[in-house]
Amino acid sequence: MVMGFVTLIDDFSNFTGRRTVVSISIFAAVLCLCILVGHLLEEHRWFNESITAILIGFIVGTIILFASKGKNSHILRFDEELFFIYLLPPIIFNAGFQVKKKQFFHNFLTIMSFGVLGVFISFTIISVGCGWLFPKVGFEGLNLQDYLALGTIFSATDTVCTLQVLCQEETPRLYSLVFGEGVVNDATSVVLFNAIKQIDFSSLESRTALKVFGDFLYLFATSTILGVGTGLLTAYALKTLYFGRHSTDREIALMSLMAYLSYMLAELLQLSGILTVFFCGIVMSHYAWHNVSENSRITTRHIFAALSFMAETFIFLYVGMDALDIDKWKTSETRVSTVFGIYGVMIFLILIGRAAFVFPLSVMSNCFSSPSERQLITFKHQVVIWWAGLMRGAVSIALAYNQFTLSGVTEDPDHATVITSTIVVVLFSTLVFGFLTRPLVVMLLPHRHQPDTSDPHGRDNGSPSKDDILFPFLSMGDPSSSGLLQAKQSLSMLFERPVHTIHVHWRKFDDTYMRPIFGGPRLCEEN
Repeated sequence: MVMGFVTLIDDFSNFTGRRTVVSISIFAAVLCLCILVGHLLEEHRWFNESITAILIGFIVGTIILFASKGKNSHILRFDEELFFIYLLPPIIFNAGFQVKKKQFFHNFLTIMSFGVLGVFISFTIISVGCGWLFPKVGFEGLNLQDYLALGTIFSATDTVCTLQVLCQEETPRLYSLVFGEGVVNDATSVVLFNAIKQIDFSSLESRTALKVFGDFLYLFATSTILGVGTGLLTAYALKTLYFGRHSTDREIALMSLMAYLSYMLAELLQLSGILTVFFCGIVMSHYAWHNVSENSRITTRHIFAALSFMAETFIFLYVGMDALDIDKWKTSETRVSTVFGIYGVMIFLILIGRAAFVFPLSVMSNCFSSPSERQLITFKHQVVIWWAGLMRGAVSIALAYNQFTLSGVTEDPDHATVITSTIVVVLFSTLVFGFLTRPLVVMLLPHRHQPDTSDPHGRDNGSPSKDDILFPFLSMGDPSSSGLLQAKQSLSMLFERPVHTIHVHWRKFDDTYMRPIFGGPRLCEEN
């Protein structure tokens, strides 16, 4: 029956000349199957959407492989441009749009240290480790650029899978740290990967590393500014023109198109589209979302989440199918013992590379936290952060395809071995590490129910705490206080409670200058 179905599909495709349409139709049907199975397994503690999609993709790929007599295992051929241009933007934008900003910015320095400095540490360990250990297991043929590329490929954690494993309501700080690190990590890895591809290895200079780091700082700053600027422009347009009185459809369309435009502009200017669309999502949720009608608020929340969910499922479904790509396995001529040695080396270096920065940087974060604001990253928290970030996903596969294939095809046996090894490592890390992450979180951090103080949009309600009300800065307008005394109080509180101090100053600036121009509830309306 299966054989007849596949033959019918081939005949129909050849007859009509619309093979792509047939392939997309089948893929859409399999996506629907993933959603149904995922719904049935929603309450299962060992499964999540990514694992379900990978397993279904693997099963479908196996069926296609046997039905086509070993000629093919997937419906569509992987294209890194498809991933970066169409699938990744809605995932990252929705992450920024739904993020609880107070938690994210409260842990901003720790997130940046994990996402930037951590990538460079992991990149160094993996690159050096691959160059040293691969020849020892009998795998040679890669050059310096390939080894450096491998360092960036396997330093990119899987933001998508991590977000599905951890629950934002149950472990808000852990979610914020792992999620924030994942976004910055992906952006750093992609920027570093592109910088490595532009290096002329025939004439290396002593200042090459410094130039790469300078380029990264420039890309990070300009990408962030572009994302914030696009978000503010959208908010101003919605507030000034008030689209809602004519059509809520226009409000939703404007927000969606401006978000996508920010990503494409970043790619056009050779910036980091990931960072741009992420900060665009944060700014839109903070300002633009309050300028649209109530219907548009509800609709945008669900539309962005649905697009992100479909893109995530699509990615993992394809990863499962691509594991059985017979062409790459045939091209690879590496011995079985060497292949398993490569798998072991890669997984070992991922474990060591992540541990090398998670635990030391967590200790540093604890040491530099002020006593009055100290919210320590305990050892149990560190173990969960280390474990949750061990998963690798579509970003790693896309970068590997970009480095070692041409339009998804390679004739080089060594490059084919790297591609198949990358797919195996992604499958292993997602299935094994992802499979065990939720039970590990439950074991180390038993759930304690806390009342939800966020609004339906998934953000903090912004209600001031007692410390905000009694905060000395709010009484700085007292005419009896001298300017010198006010300055001393400001400096004292800045050193004693830096995060809280910056937050209060930002709230005052935001309420006084930003929200009257770009929209959003005033502070008095939030209380």
